[in-house]
Amino acid sequence: MRYIRYAFLAVLAIALVSVALANRGMVTLKLLPSGLSDMVGMNRSIELPMFIVIFGGIIAGLLIGFVWEWLREHKHRAEAAQKRAEVKKLERELRRTKAERDKDKDEVLALLDEAS
Repeated sequence: MRYIRYAFLAVLAIALVSVALANRGMVTLKLLPSGLSDMVGMNRSIELPMFIVIFGGIIAGLLIGFVWEWLREHKHRAEAAQKRAEVKKLERELRRTKAERDKDKDEVLALLDEAS
């Protein structure tokens, strides 16, 4: 299984390097469209190789997706935490009830009941 993972990573690396080599041309990224930037007075732009723009878009998409899923699953994590707290409370109550039940019993019999 480890070799399959290494083979997959090697193929992925070759694909990413070939995309980077094929898209080395410089592109201009602007913060706002031309008309809007003239109106607002923010003519911000930067020149980058195209492969950085492509890889940056992929990474940004992955990060946005991870954060979106984390926020979406908040209710499930909260419910699980609530259930864990309830289980702990019930386990404490069960131990207390068993201790009260077994307080007048012989210690050996109480240990045998607890073990089974």
